[in-house]
Amino acid sequence: MLIRRERIVDAPAIAAVHRSAFAPHYAPGGLAAGAGDPEAPPEVALVNRLRSDPAWIPTLSMVAVARETVVGHVCVTRATVGPFPVLALGPIGVLAEAQRDGVGAALMHAVLGAADALDESLVGLLGSLEYYPRFGFQPAERLGITPDQPDWASHFQIRPLTAYDAQILGEFRYPEPFYAL
Repeated sequence: MLIRRERIVDAPAIAAVHRSAFAPHYAPGGLAAGAGDPEAPPEVALVNRLRSDPAWIPTLSMVAVARETVVGHVCVTRATVGPFPVLALGPIGVLAEAQRDGVGAALMHAVLGAADALDESLVGLLGSLEYYPRFGFQPAERLGITPDQPDWASHFQIRPLTAYDAQILGEFRYPEPFYAL
C-alpha cells in the first residue's frame, strides 16, 4: 500500500471510497444523501465542497493506493480556534472491502505526520471515542477547546501536534462546507 497526495484524477475513486465507507450508516435516499446523488452519503458532497473552499489544503488530502486502486482517503482542512489557525480532520474513509486491514490507521499516521511536519499546532475531529484516542486524540474540553455546535461536545476531540501552544483556547470552527451538510 502507498499513501500519497490526492490527484485531480482521483476524485471519482475518492467519491467511491466515501460512498462505500459511509453508505451503510444512512438510509438510501434519506435526508443525509449527498447533493446531486440521492444515494450518496453526505461525506461525498462534503469532500467535493471542501475542494472548492478556501480552507482546502491540497497537501493534506491523501489517498491510500493498493494494487493501483484507491482504497482510502483522508483530508484535513483549515479551521480556527478563536483567532488561531488550526486543522479539521475529515472525512476519512476506507472501501468496505479494505476495512480492518490497517488502511485507516496508515492514512491517520500519514496525515498527522504531514501536518506536524508543516508546523501545524493541532487537529480537531468529531468521531469515535473508542477509535481516535489511539492516534493521540483526546476530548477537546481537556485542552479548553469547545466545538461551536454544543451537541458535538461529547465526541469532539483534539490531537495536539509538536507546535501546539496551550494558549490556543476557545471555540473550534470548521470550514463552512461542514455546516452545509
